[in-house]
Amino acid sequence: MMLEVSGVKKSFGKKEILQGIDLQVEKGDVVAILGPSGSGKTTFLRCLNFLERADSGTLVFDGQPFDLHGASRKDIIRVRQKTAFVFQNYNLFLNKTVLQNVTLGLVCGSKMKKDKAREIAVRSLERVGMGDRLDSYPGQLSGGQQQRVAIARGLASDPEIIYFDEPTSALDPELIGEVLAVMRQLAQEGMTMLVVTHEMDFARTVSNKVVFMENGVIVESGPSQTFFENPRESRSREFIRSILGSR
Repeated sequence: MMLEVSGVKKSFGKKEILQGIDLQVEKGDVVAILGPSGSGKTTFLRCLNFLERADSGTLVFDGQPFDLHGASRKDIIRVRQKTAFVFQNYNLFLNKTVLQNVTLGLVCGSKMKKDKAREIAVRSLERVGMGDRLDSYPGQLSGGQQQRVAIARGLASDPEIIYFDEPTSALDPELIGEVLAVMRQLAQEGMTMLVVTHEMDFARTVSNKVVFMENGVIVESGPSQTFFENPRESRSREFIRSILGSR
Protein backbone atom coordinates (compact mmCIF):
# COMPACT_ATOMS: atom_id res chain seq x y z
CA MET A 1 0.00 0.00 0.00
CA MET A 2 1.57 3.31 -1.07
CA LEU A 3 -0.81 5.61 0.80
CA GLU A 4 -3.24 4.88 3.62
CA VAL A 5 -5.29 7.63 5.22
CA SER A 6 -7.58 7.21 8.20
CA GLY A 7 -9.83 9.37 10.33
CA VAL A 8 -9.21 12.71 8.62
CA LYS A 9 -11.32 15.43 10.22
CA LYS A 10 -11.32 19.16 9.56
CA SER A 11 -13.54 22.03 10.67
CA PHE A 12 -13.52 25.71 9.88
CA GLY A 13 -15.06 27.39 12.87
CA LYS A 14 -18.21 25.46 13.73
CA LYS A 15 -18.57 24.04 10.23
CA GLU A 16 -17.37 20.45 9.97
CA ILE A 17 -15.83 20.00 6.50
CA LEU A 18 -14.38 16.49 6.84
CA GLN A 19 -16.04 14.02 9.16
CA GLY A 20 -13.51 11.18 9.25
CA ILE A 21 -12.19 10.23 5.82
CA ASP A 22 -10.43 6.90 5.15
CA LEU A 23 -8.66 6.08 1.88
CA GLN A 24 -6.20 3.53 0.56
CA VAL A 25 -4.13 4.08 -2.58
CA GLU A 26 -1.96 1.50 -4.32
CA LYS A 27 1.04 2.36 -6.47
CA GLY A 28 -0.20 3.20 -9.99
CA ASP A 29 -3.76 4.00 -8.90
CA VAL A 30 -5.55 6.91 -10.54
CA VAL A 31 -8.22 7.92 -8.04
CA ALA A 32 -10.93 10.35 -9.13
CA ILE A 33 -12.48 12.22 -6.21
CA LEU A 34 -15.98 13.30 -7.19
CA GLY A 35 -18.82 15.10 -5.50
CA PRO A 36 -20.88 18.29 -5.48
CA SER A 37 -19.31 21.63 -4.61
CA GLY A 38 -18.73 22.02 -0.89
CA SER A 39 -18.39 18.31 -0.22
CA GLY A 40 -14.85 18.64 1.18
CA LYS A 41 -12.89 17.25 -1.78
CA THR A 42 -10.32 20.03 -2.06
CA THR A 43 -9.92 20.35 1.71
CA PHE A 44 -9.19 16.63 1.92
CA LEU A 45 -6.54 16.85 -0.79
CA ARG A 46 -4.93 19.88 0.85
CA CYS A 47 -4.80 18.11 4.21
CA LEU A 48 -2.89 15.21 2.65
CA ASN A 49 -0.10 17.57 1.60
CA PHE A 50 -0.30 19.78 4.74
CA LEU A 51 -1.54 22.80 2.81
CA GLU A 52 -4.29 22.65 5.43
CA ARG A 53 -3.66 21.26 8.89
CA ALA A 54 -6.22 18.56 9.67
CA ASP A 55 -7.82 18.53 13.10
CA SER A 56 -7.07 14.80 13.33
CA GLY A 57 -6.12 11.88 11.15
CA THR A 58 -3.17 9.72 10.20
CA LEU A 59 -1.27 9.26 6.96
CA VAL A 60 0.88 6.22 6.21
CA PHE A 61 3.12 6.88 3.22
CA ASP A 62 5.42 4.09 2.01
CA GLY A 63 5.06 2.45 5.40
CA GLN A 64 5.93 5.60 7.36
CA PRO A 65 3.21 7.02 9.66
CA PHE A 66 2.51 10.74 9.92
CA ASP A 67 0.13 12.64 12.19
CA LEU A 68 -1.90 14.93 9.95
CA HIS A 69 -2.54 17.30 12.85
CA GLY A 70 0.69 17.24 14.79
CA ALA A 71 3.32 16.54 12.13
CA SER A 72 6.59 18.42 12.58
CA ARG A 73 8.06 20.67 9.91
CA LYS A 74 10.60 17.94 9.19
CA ASP A 75 7.83 15.38 8.64
CA ILE A 76 5.96 17.76 6.36
CA ILE A 77 9.07 18.23 4.23
CA ARG A 78 9.51 14.45 4.04
CA VAL A 79 5.95 14.02 2.75
CA ARG A 80 6.23 16.88 0.26
CA GLN A 81 9.48 15.49 -1.13
CA LYS A 82 7.48 12.47 -2.31
CA THR A 83 4.48 14.37 -3.65
CA ALA A 84 3.49 17.10 -6.08
CA PHE A 85 0.41 19.32 -6.02
CA VAL A 86 -1.19 20.80 -9.15
CA PHE A 87 -3.47 23.71 -8.30
CA GLN A 88 -6.66 24.86 -9.98
CA ASN A 89 -5.18 28.26 -10.85
CA TYR A 90 -1.65 27.17 -11.88
CA ASN A 91 0.21 29.19 -9.18
CA LEU A 92 3.03 30.15 -11.56
CA PHE A 93 5.35 33.10 -10.94
CA LEU A 94 4.28 35.67 -13.51
CA ASN A 95 7.67 37.42 -13.51
CA LYS A 96 9.60 34.25 -14.33
CA THR A 97 9.88 32.31 -17.56
CA VAL A 98 8.47 28.84 -18.08
CA LEU A 99 11.91 27.35 -17.53
CA GLN A 100 12.52 29.41 -14.39
CA ASN A 101 9.15 28.38 -12.94
CA VAL A 102 10.17 24.74 -13.18
CA THR A 103 13.80 25.06 -12.08
CA LEU A 104 13.13 27.33 -9.09
CA GLY A 105 11.98 24.60 -6.74
CA LEU A 106 14.82 22.31 -7.77
CA VAL A 107 17.50 24.93 -7.16
CA CYS A 108 16.07 26.65 -4.08
CA GLY A 109 14.14 23.81 -2.49
CA SER A 110 16.24 20.77 -3.40
CA LYS A 111 19.57 22.64 -3.58
CA MET A 112 20.26 21.17 -7.01
CA LYS A 113 22.96 22.59 -9.26
CA LYS A 114 21.57 24.88 -11.96
CA ASP A 115 22.79 22.79 -14.90
CA LYS A 116 21.19 19.64 -13.51
CA ALA A 117 17.98 21.51 -12.67
CA ARG A 118 17.79 22.89 -16.19
CA GLU A 119 18.25 19.42 -17.68
CA ILE A 120 15.43 17.98 -15.56
CA ALA A 121 13.16 20.98 -16.19
CA VAL A 122 13.59 20.80 -19.96
CA ARG A 123 12.86 17.09 -19.94
CA SER A 124 9.73 17.62 -17.81
CA LEU A 125 8.48 20.43 -20.06
CA GLU A 126 9.04 18.33 -23.17
CA ARG A 127 7.07 15.56 -21.50
CA VAL A 128 3.99 17.81 -21.36
CA GLY A 129 4.49 19.34 -24.81
CA MET A 130 5.93 22.66 -23.63
CA GLY A 131 9.55 22.22 -24.64
CA ASP A 132 9.27 24.96 -27.27
CA ARG A 133 8.15 27.66 -24.80
CA LEU A 134 11.04 27.67 -22.32
CA ASP A 135 11.62 31.43 -22.51
CA SER A 136 7.95 32.45 -22.52
CA TYR A 137 6.30 34.10 -19.53
CA PRO A 138 2.99 32.83 -18.11
CA GLY A 139 1.17 35.91 -19.44
CA GLN A 140 2.11 34.85 -22.95
CA LEU A 141 0.53 31.43 -22.55
CA SER A 142 -3.01 30.11 -22.68
CA GLY A 143 -4.56 28.69 -19.53
CA GLY A 144 -4.03 25.17 -20.82
CA GLN A 145 -0.37 25.86 -21.48
CA GLN A 146 0.08 27.36 -18.03
CA GLN A 147 -1.47 24.31 -16.44
CA ARG A 148 0.84 22.05 -18.43
CA VAL A 149 3.80 24.07 -17.10
CA ALA A 150 2.42 23.55 -13.59
CA ILE A 151 2.26 19.80 -14.23
CA ALA A 152 5.84 19.86 -15.54
CA ARG A 153 6.90 21.65 -12.35
CA GLY A 154 5.37 18.83 -10.35
CA LEU A 155 6.97 16.13 -12.49
CA ALA A 156 10.41 17.73 -12.16
CA SER A 157 10.55 16.75 -8.49
CA ASP A 158 10.09 13.07 -9.44
CA PRO A 159 7.12 12.54 -7.10
CA GLU A 160 5.68 9.19 -6.11
CA ILE A 161 2.18 10.66 -6.27
CA ILE A 162 0.62 13.79 -7.77
CA TYR A 163 -2.42 15.53 -6.29
CA PHE A 164 -4.57 17.41 -8.82
CA ASP A 165 -7.10 19.91 -7.47
CA GLU A 166 -9.67 20.45 -10.24
CA PRO A 167 -6.89 21.06 -12.78
CA THR A 168 -9.26 21.96 -15.64
CA SER A 169 -11.94 23.97 -13.85
CA ALA A 170 -10.31 27.36 -14.59
CA LEU A 171 -9.89 26.59 -18.30
CA ASP A 172 -11.98 27.52 -21.30
CA PRO A 173 -13.73 24.41 -22.68
CA GLU A 174 -11.52 24.19 -25.77
CA LEU A 175 -8.36 24.05 -23.61
CA ILE A 176 -9.48 21.29 -21.26
CA GLY A 177 -8.57 18.51 -23.67
CA GLU A 178 -4.87 19.34 -23.82
CA VAL A 179 -4.50 19.11 -20.05
CA LEU A 180 -6.53 15.91 -19.80
CA ALA A 181 -4.38 14.40 -22.58
CA VAL A 182 -1.26 14.99 -20.47
CA MET A 183 -2.94 13.44 -17.43
CA ARG A 184 -4.08 10.48 -19.50
CA GLN A 185 -0.49 10.00 -20.66
CA LEU A 186 0.79 10.08 -17.09
CA ALA A 187 -1.78 7.47 -16.09
CA GLN A 188 -0.63 5.22 -18.93
CA GLU A 189 2.95 5.62 -17.70
CA GLY A 190 1.91 4.38 -14.25
CA MET A 191 1.93 7.65 -12.31
CA THR A 192 -0.08 7.46 -9.09
CA MET A 193 -2.60 10.30 -8.99
CA LEU A 194 -5.40 11.63 -6.80
CA VAL A 195 -7.60 13.88 -8.89
CA VAL A 196 -10.40 16.12 -7.63
CA THR A 197 -12.39 16.66 -10.79
CA HIS A 198 -15.74 17.35 -12.41
CA GLU A 199 -14.59 15.71 -15.65
CA MET A 200 -16.75 12.59 -15.70
CA ASP A 201 -15.24 11.21 -18.92
CA PHE A 202 -11.79 11.32 -17.33
CA ALA A 203 -13.08 9.69 -14.16
CA ARG A 204 -14.81 6.95 -16.12
CA THR A 205 -12.14 6.16 -18.72
CA VAL A 206 -8.81 7.03 -17.07
CA SER A 207 -9.18 6.54 -13.33
CA ASN A 208 -9.33 3.02 -11.95
CA LYS A 209 -10.95 4.06 -8.67
CA VAL A 210 -13.64 6.58 -7.74
CA VAL A 211 -14.29 8.23 -4.39
CA PHE A 212 -17.65 10.01 -4.20
CA MET A 213 -17.92 12.54 -1.37
CA GLU A 214 -20.73 14.65 0.01
CA ASN A 215 -21.03 16.69 3.22
CA GLY A 216 -17.56 15.69 4.39
CA VAL A 217 -18.00 11.93 4.16
CA ILE A 218 -17.31 9.28 1.54
CA VAL A 219 -20.68 8.12 0.26
CA GLU A 220 -19.24 5.44 -2.00
CA SER A 221 -15.87 4.29 -3.28
CA GLY A 222 -14.72 1.51 -5.55
CA PRO A 223 -13.67 0.61 -9.09
CA SER A 224 -14.56 3.31 -11.61
CA GLN A 225 -16.41 0.96 -13.93
CA THR A 226 -18.59 -0.31 -11.11
CA PHE A 227 -19.32 3.20 -9.85
CA PHE A 228 -20.54 4.43 -13.23
CA GLU A 229 -22.34 1.27 -14.37
CA ASN A 230 -23.76 -0.06 -11.13
CA PRO A 231 -23.43 2.35 -8.20
CA ARG A 232 -24.48 0.93 -4.84
CA GLU A 233 -25.84 4.06 -3.21
CA SER A 234 -28.94 5.95 -4.30
CA ARG A 235 -27.11 9.26 -3.83
CA SER A 236 -24.39 8.08 -6.21
CA ARG A 237 -26.98 7.17 -8.82
CA GLU A 238 -28.63 10.56 -8.43
CA PHE A 239 -25.27 12.32 -8.84
CA ILE A 240 -24.40 10.39 -11.99
CA ARG A 241 -27.81 11.06 -13.51
CA SER A 242 -27.59 14.78 -12.74
CA ILE A 243 -24.10 15.13 -14.24
CA LEU A 244 -24.30 12.84 -17.24
CA GLY A 245 -27.93 13.55 -17.92
CA SER A 246 -27.20 17.25 -18.43
CA ARG A 247 -24.83 16.58 -21.33
